[in-house]
Amino acid sequence: MAHLLVIESWVGSMSRLLPRAIGEGGHRFTFLTRDLHHYLRAAPADTSHPLLAAANVLTADTNDPETLLPYVERLHRVLGFDGVVSSCDYYLPTVARVAERLGLPGPSAEAVTAACRKDLTRQRLAEEGVPGPWYALCRDRDEAVAAAAGIGYPLVVKPVDLCAGMLVRKVANEAELYAAYRELDAFPVNARGQRRQPVVLLEELLGGPEVSVETVSYGGRTEVVGVTSKSVGGAPAFIETGHMFPAALDPADAAAAADTAVRALAALGLDQLVAHTEIKLTPRGPRVVEVNPRPAGNRITELVRRVTGIDLAAAAVDVALGATPDLTVRPTGVASAAIAFLLPERDGLLAGIDGAEQVGQEPAVVELTLAEPGRQVRRAVSNNEYLGHLLATDTEGAAALDTAERLLARLVPCYAEEAARV
Repeated sequence: MAHLLVIESWVGSMSRLLPRAIGEGGHRFTFLTRDLHHYLRAAPADTSHPLLAAANVLTADTNDPETLLPYVERLHRVLGFDGVVSSCDYYLPTVARVAERLGLPGPSAEAVTAACRKDLTRQRLAEEGVPGPWYALCRDRDEAVAAAAGIGYPLVVKPVDLCAGMLVRKVANEAELYAAYRELDAFPVNARGQRRQPVVLLEELLGGPEVSVETVSYGGRTEVVGVTSKSVGGAPAFIETGHMFPAALDPADAAAAADTAVRALAALGLDQLVAHTEIKLTPRGPRVVEVNPRPAGNRITELVRRVTGIDLAAAAVDVALGATPDLTVRPTGVASAAIAFLLPERDGLLAGIDGAEQVGQEPAVVELTLAEPGRQVRRAVSNNEYLGHLLATDTEGAAALDTAERLLARLVPCYAEEAARV
């Protein structure tokens, strides 16, 4: 039985899939966090959060690597860790530093830091000739205005160190560029209390469909598990509204996307990890959007498992332990699997979601998770405001996403203000 150290986590699906994979692998884990209440608040009312079922639950300042590293070193002498993991992007560089400090398997801290910082990713990929958008790194608004004139509107404004599409905006002119900067100025720290980098990334607005490539790297080689399609809405924000695995692509496009992702991982020097690389299939060819040095979120790993039988959460545990992951494709009876997300289009107090009972009884629906009445919601501006999701499968072909989106359209959020007017 191996003993893993889990340092922080997202509170979404991966925070449940990772503990499950550790347990199903016959292992145990210690959970380390700076804010236990963050996970207590995220637990369903009738149960505890799976992360809190750890063999040990400890608190330390995970935002301060210089004090955390010697603390974890002392823990290691007592508890004996065999691997260290996290699902939260904001702590992946720290996890890599801990693994290096303890002599455990894992990617290099330098490579993970470069992947988690979008500015460093752009620079490294450009140096290695991996195609991406035209871009500029800007330290202030004056630099941004000059760079925008060179790139040309419309373009994309990105913070270099936020996740889930937070504050990523399409801007069509200088006034919108200034508005995007004001939003960024009002958000000096991320959701975990870490101070943000002041540099801003301006990028060419890429055309064409967006996909992600799911990979597992270990022992100096990278295995491509497959390509996932991505639906995006919510302009001027970029909100993920759905995914399907496998993507319904021409084989040549799928191969080109996979090759570009593998080149990006090699350029960054990433190994011993599961990765989720986002690619735009532009008229000029594939272009890297970003490289995420962790398993995909938004239950993409569950789509992959339902189609191929491959458990990417389990693979992440295996490579963190230095073991060979099981990437054997098994018959599942599912040809495609898709997820569609319900977005709030306005602010308000959620009174309920009409159509849920009927939609939940549809044979194609294998998951339907919706927000409970009484939740205060706001119009979606990132991937953090979903009202729920619907996961559907297709046993015949590539119709899972069409089915999921058709059924999702039957779900109608109702708000307390509307009920009061009736």
